Amino acid sequence: MVVLNKIYTKTGDDGTTALGTGERRPKNDLRVETYGTVDETNSVVGLVRLHTTGHLHEVDAVLNRVQNDLFDLGADLATPESDKDLGYEPLRMTPQQVNALEEAIDTFNADLEPLRSFVLPGGSAASAHLHLARTVARRAERLMVHLSEVEKINSCAVQYMNRLSDLFFVLSRFLNAKGEDDVLWVPGKNR
Repeated sequence: MVVLNKIYTKTGDDGTTALGTGERRPKNDLRVETYGTVDETNSVVGLVRLHTTGHLHEVDAVLNRVQNDLFDLGADLATPESDKDLGYEPLRMTPQQVNALEEAIDTFNADLEPLRSFVLPGGSAASAHLHLARTVARRAERLMVHLSEVEKINSCAVQYMNRLSDLFFVLSRFLNAKGEDDVLWVPGKNR
């Protein structure tokens, strides 16, 4: 259980932060950068939810679940695999969390017409923010792949982030009047 009764500890004043194992790493460490970008993704989802809370219950419910999952993902990434007894079972992403994203993608994509062009970020405010969330999620995924090349990470973590950016894309179209208000790329339009 997390208890935050003191917000500043001054332990990071030397440019380091603690991982879930208690190990201290520089704040610009690849692992820290990776879970920080997952946190950034979560913040953008919060912006999206400003436009979905209340009147778009089915989308907002999925995004609520995603925000909780992103905290799970951050905890997973913040706790490297270790032989050291941590005194608790580290939180890890699961195939069920990846499957839930796939089910949501299939549900929302079922009502969309196939694309004949790439979609430009825009349309509704919620859709534009979802495109921002998608690009931040892709950056987090790239960092996770890079991290996996130098340290062991949970493969479900990368799968989750990959599906999440796909979900954001599908939801952006869904919230643009099921794709009718998508802004389509016209190659060479301004030559």
